[in-house]
Amino acid sequence: MMKPVVVKFGGELVESPERIAALAASMARLGRTTPLVIVHGGGREIDASLARVGIEKRQVDGLRITDEPTLDIVVSVLAGLVNTRLVAALGAAGVRAVGLTGADAGIGRVKAAPPHMATSGATVDLGRVGEPVGRERPALLMDLCRKGYMPVISSIGASRDGQLFNVNADTLAAHLAGRLDSPRLILAGATSGVLDRDGSTIADMTFRDVEALVSSGGATAGMIAKLGACRNAIESGVRDVFVADGNDLAGLAVLARHGRAAGSAKSTRIHNGRSALRRHRTIGAAERPERGEGPPRLRKRKKAS
Repeated sequence: MMKPVVVKFGGELVESPERIAALAASMARLGRTTPLVIVHGGGREIDASLARVGIEKRQVDGLRITDEPTLDIVVSVLAGLVNTRLVAALGAAGVRAVGLTGADAGIGRVKAAPPHMATSGATVDLGRVGEPVGRERPALLMDLCRKGYMPVISSIGASRDGQLFNVNADTLAAHLAGRLDSPRLILAGATSGVLDRDGSTIADMTFRDVEALVSSGGATAGMIAKLGACRNAIESGVRDVFVADGNDLAGLAVLARHGRAAGSAKSTRIHNGRSALRRHRTIGAAERPERGEGPPRLRKRKKAS
């Protein structure tokens, strides 16, 4: 069996019924040729639920500070509403999707995260936030993929003594990609990859580039956590990590299947190689896939007369 590709969808991509249906249809087509493990967030819906019950949202460097009342909301939104809705949409698209949390069969075993050293220099207690642990392969996910199912995982983890924890979805996806020996990890969100100070997509980054961007203050709070997850994935053996625009489903599918951008798709590749930090360059018009999600086919150029 091919090793599964892990794709994480940000919560903003799984909110509206129309967007979820389009995403599900795209993943259904991709899943016919590429085993997939889906991880999802749901930050904005968590924020809305917290606001409805009068609980203040608190974050540091893109990480949610989670007390007990906040954890109850996080679990109900992610494991209940968002996960079930996404699984149902995938099922309607013909996918044998299985909804899970990290608490199921220990696939998201965690320990309490240590106090976080913020970029501001402050030390912050994150509360009921979990940090993934363990190196063993998640047998449940491997079995499901082998039998043609598509695991869909909400970012809730459990400790060995049965306590639930909120886990950053990028962090969980990176951890699972390493344990599954995935060839690539794709973090799909609402932005066109990692942006520089001018708002241009950075096409290629190494560890050193990531550290330089964060230390220079060039990364936003949410991107700081995402870049940390990317680094963790590379360190655990994932060859390539892509931060991609999840609204471009055709481009996302080409990334997942072939590990390269196509057409007008914009994404950032993060790897453990030579420094590049060049602005985005995608496959040119003469090299674009002839169909929305097919492999790039190089067309011969006519010789100049």
